[in-house]
Amino acid sequence: MSGNTGCSLAHSTRRREFFQGPTWLLNEQPKCSKLSKPLTSASPRRLALLQQIGVDPDTLLPADIDETPRRGETPRALAQRLARTKAEVARRAADRVEENVDGLVLAADTVVAVGRRILPKAETFEEAEACLQLLSGRGHRVYTAVCVSAPRDVIRQRLVETRVRFKRLSRAEIAAYLESGEWRGKAGGYAIQGLAAAFVVKLTGSYANVVGLPLHETANLLAGLKYPLLDGWRDPASIRP
Repeated sequence: MSGNTGCSLAHSTRRREFFQGPTWLLNEQPKCSKLSKPLTSASPRRLALLQQIGVDPDTLLPADIDETPRRGETPRALAQRLARTKAEVARRAADRVEENVDGLVLAADTVVAVGRRILPKAETFEEAEACLQLLSGRGHRVYTAVCVSAPRDVIRQRLVETRVRFKRLSRAEIAAYLESGEWRGKAGGYAIQGLAAAFVVKLTGSYANVVGLPLHETANLLAGLKYPLLDGWRDPASIRP
C-alpha cells in the first residue's frame, strides 16, 4: 500500500507556463455548428459537458495566460482569477471581429488542492506520481470557477467546490494508472471521468465540477444573461448524451 506519510510533491504549484485556456464564444442564438478548429487547443471534456446541456459554441477563442499562482494565493482565489483573466483576454479577441461583439464569452479554470496546497496540472510522470501519492487515502477539494463575459463589460462569475476522497492506493494501482497516461494535463494528476473513477470512495458536490465544468451553475449563468439555452433543447440534433 502506498501511504501518505513522508510524501512530498515536487511541484506544489503550477509551473510558470502559458496555457491556451478553453474559452468559447456563444452567439445569442444557439447553433448546431461545430466548434471552430483547432479542437486540440480547447478542453475536450469541457466541450463535451457544454454539449451535454445543448450548448455548442460557435468559436474557440484562445486565451494564453500565465497560470502561476501568486505568493499566498489560495486555491479558490487562483481559480477565480484565472477564469476571469481568460474571459477578459478572450473578450478582447472577440471584440476585434464585428460578428462576435454581441456574443457571450465563457471561460473556466479548475484547481485541485489538498488544504492550501495547489496541485499541478501534471505534465510529467514524476508530477503525476507525487499527486497520486498525496491524494491516496485522503480527501481533497476541486474548485472550478466559471466566468461569462457579455457585451458592454458585463461579467458574471461563479465558483463551485466539490469534496473528493480517494481510497488508499496500492503501489500497483499507482503504477498501472501512471502507465495509462490518462493523468497527463489533468489538474491533480487524475481524470475522474476515466480510470481514476475506481479510486473515489466519496464525492460531495457536483461531479461535473470535478470533470471540469459545473453544469447547473453554468446553465444558470447563461440563462441570467438571456442566452436562450432551452431553445437548443428543442433540436434533438444539438443534444450530445
